[in-house]
Amino acid sequence: MTDISRLFLQQAGLKVSAFAPNSRYNGIETGTIEDKNGEPVAYVKRRFVPAPASFFLLQKHIVSQGERPDLLAQQYYNDPEKFWQIADANAVLDADEIVDQPGKSIHITLPNGIPGNSHA
Repeated sequence: MTDISRLFLQQAGLKVSAFAPNSRYNGIETGTIEDKNGEPVAYVKRRFVPAPASFFLLQKHIVSQGERPDLLAQQYYNDPEKFWQIADANAVLDADEIVDQPGKSIHITLPNGIPGNSHA
């Protein structure tokens, strides 16, 4: 987001995230604490990972040897930085666990909170 866009949103009273729209941290609040010298240190507040059951399953993917989480995100979401969405839907904290076992079935889902249409 450009600085001018951020300025307009702030002046309109809208919350502006410090993170890109495709970031897993977009919408997560930040805070500050003081270090031992009294200097403020910014941090990202805790992000709670949604339960896998809260995601709408689009399809299952069988992992092949050599696949990477970022390439799967590019394939399914047209954005390699959304690998975390696949990790969340499959209840893994380390994204490399998504592809650690060739032959494993993983879930490809809609983003959390977006309802699906099973009659489409």
